[in-house]
Amino acid sequence: MKPKSVALAASLALAGLLSACATATPYQPNIPGQAVSGGYSDQQIETNRFRVTFSGNSLTSRETVEAYLLYRAAELTVQQGYDWFSVVEREVERDRRTYVERDPFYRPWYGPSYAYWRPSWRYYGPAYGWRTWDPYWGDPFWADRVDVRTVDRYEASAEILMRRGTKPADDPRAFDARAVIDNIGPRVVRPGA
Repeated sequence: MKPKSVALAASLALAGLLSACATATPYQPNIPGQAVSGGYSDQQIETNRFRVTFSGNSLTSRETVEAYLLYRAAELTVQQGYDWFSVVEREVERDRRTYVERDPFYRPWYGPSYAYWRPSWRYYGPAYGWRTWDPYWGDPFWADRVDVRTVDRYEASAEILMRRGTKPADDPRAFDARAVIDNIGPRVVRPGA
């Protein structure tokens, strides 16, 4: 293969990998090693009782995670031959992480040869008193050269109880499975769509 062909193939593979990373979790089973992380999983507890979970990645909103959880519960209810389900227990967990990274393009003027020697000094600010300046911990005179990023990931889970017949009208925890599929279905994004 020519070097240009190898470089082109490598750049296309990298672009595909990056585009997969920049995609919210679609409606899919949660299987490790997928192109986009997250998805649904369910576990049967009794004949008509299941635990359903939907995990989103850092680009999936809480609303989407909760909608996909309800959609999976409705889909599972119909697959098992039932008409409606009630949510016995439900919870949503948020995993929030903050990342602080130095600017990869920032290089102090004194260069890499002086890795253990760095200029630093103290200065006095009337509002803060004495402060110290260090090139690796930010610049007091200009914008800090660090990137601070906070990432949220949501996981919703519910224990559902499936029933046959007409859904009780006075139970706010009861859902008609086919109505949920009809209402949420058009907004569900599947892999590769």
